[in-house]
Amino acid sequence: MIATYTAQTHTEIVAPNATPVMRKRNDMRDTRYGFTMTELVVVVLIVSLFVLLAVVNLSSLLGRGAFKPQAREFVSTMQMAVTAAAESDRRYEVIIDIPEQNYMLRQISSSNLAEVLDEEIIAQNDFSDDCYVAYVEFDDGEYTNDSRAKFRAGHAGWQNGGKIVLLDSDSNEYSVVVNRINRMVVLKEGDVDLLMPKREEEVPF
Repeated sequence: MIATYTAQTHTEIVAPNATPVMRKRNDMRDTRYGFTMTELVVVVLIVSLFVLLAVVNLSSLLGRGAFKPQAREFVSTMQMAVTAAAESDRRYEVIIDIPEQNYMLRQISSSNLAEVLDEEIIAQNDFSDDCYVAYVEFDDGEYTNDSRAKFRAGHAGWQNGGKIVLLDSDSNEYSVVVNRINRMVVLKEGDVDLLMPKREEEVPF
């Protein structure tokens, strides 16, 4: 009785007519999976490396992405000043405070240009580490990297042209070029050269 039961059980396990699924299940019961400590350490190190690379790339991407909106907003403010002046008899001024890293647009309403009244201020904003002013150069040769720079616009256009050099979070240079001839304000990559007016003796006649 006992022998018969054992034989039947053995026959059931190794029967040649067993389906592939049954064979696979029986094989899986005898298989043991596991990782050694060395393998686990290697896997953790690889995953950590990928995470670190992803964080670095994401931070760099976010830095570059934060620069353009700020730079475009500044360019729009500059363009707003000269456009509003061209369409009226009013005068406007964009003041770039390099030490404080901010700027403002105001309508000039008094003869004292050094005095900025609260009611004159139209817009003001801050620069940041993602969009930083390095220096300002005017097309008459004036240069500053540690004081206020002022661009004034009247009905005839800009009083002075020039460039405002900005740095992004990776210290890449960009130039906001103010053209007094066509009144345009454009953002260009790099520290571009200004078209300086030539002296009389430099112009052939």
